[in-house]
Amino acid sequence: MAATLDSPVALSELIAALGGDLLGGPDTRIARIAPLDEADAQSIAFLANPRYQSQLATTAAACVIVAPALAEVAAARGAAIVTPDPYLYFARLTQWWAARVRPRAVAAIHASAVVAPDALIGADVEIGPLAVIESGAVIGDGVRIGAHCVVGRGARIGAGTCLAPRVSFGFDCRIGARGMVHSGAVIGADGFGFAPTRQGYVKIEQLGAVAIGDDVEIGANTCIDRGALADTVIEDGVKIDNLVQIAHNVHIGRNTAMAGCAAVAGSTRIGANCTIGGAANIIGHLTLVDGVHISAATTITRSISEPGVYSGPHPFEENASWQKNAATLRQLHTLRERIRALEKK
Repeated sequence: MAATLDSPVALSELIAALGGDLLGGPDTRIARIAPLDEADAQSIAFLANPRYQSQLATTAAACVIVAPALAEVAAARGAAIVTPDPYLYFARLTQWWAARVRPRAVAAIHASAVVAPDALIGADVEIGPLAVIESGAVIGDGVRIGAHCVVGRGARIGAGTCLAPRVSFGFDCRIGARGMVHSGAVIGADGFGFAPTRQGYVKIEQLGAVAIGDDVEIGANTCIDRGALADTVIEDGVKIDNLVQIAHNVHIGRNTAMAGCAAVAGSTRIGANCTIGGAANIIGHLTLVDGVHISAATTITRSISEPGVYSGPHPFEENASWQKNAATLRQLHTLRERIRALEKK
């Protein structure tokens, strides 16, 4: 397994690093993280979703991470780490684990990389094979730039940010500290702006850039277009999945998360702490307040002024109402037959 430690670690060491209450087995050694149903005697597993509670009794895991309500049941089968939020504990465990099982980056500029003489390169920076850093770019301390990346003229990459291989980071665009941009992402392509005429379309030059905050993660093959005049803005803590399209002059508030294949049309403003489900579509020039949650495959055609969950391909509505209407829709054929029978009487 790729995530197996060369030297198994004692549970006491995990507790020292991550906290939690350990029930039994401080000297038990762990070599891998695994799901409950795939774990073996050297695995640690976690239980956060109640639907998998039945697996707790049958798992072969050496240790399980559980909430306080399941502490007694978990301890009856072996070692357990008790924590108020097992899923959060699992997330931190994966970070601790990754730092030990993944190859460490080497701070160096590969001989085949092309770095402009006036680019500013911070300390402890890795620039991979065939990467290009254009004139005036500023690369912060501890940045990792993968093979075949292009960082455009005047772009800024904040400290500790990582660009995976084959990222295109456009001119004058910027990203803050501790960001992660996955392979194939394009930051700062032209927005889709054209003036129609009888002879065809006249291009509107996109004069803005893309401004991305700290602690932002952007998925593989996602595109974030530069603004037409002002910048497209992605605030701190935003998480964007693979294959997402963000059009020009969109503004996404802090700690909002977007799942794969979602698309947001131009000049829409999405508030903080929102979630956008996979394949959802939001048309242009709308405003979504903080705390809006859009279900998968929903199409948003008007602004939303109240927090809540919204669902439905067309028209969308508040989730509880949509579920009632969807349930009714499934009965339409039966209702039609009943009406026909009544009409014949």
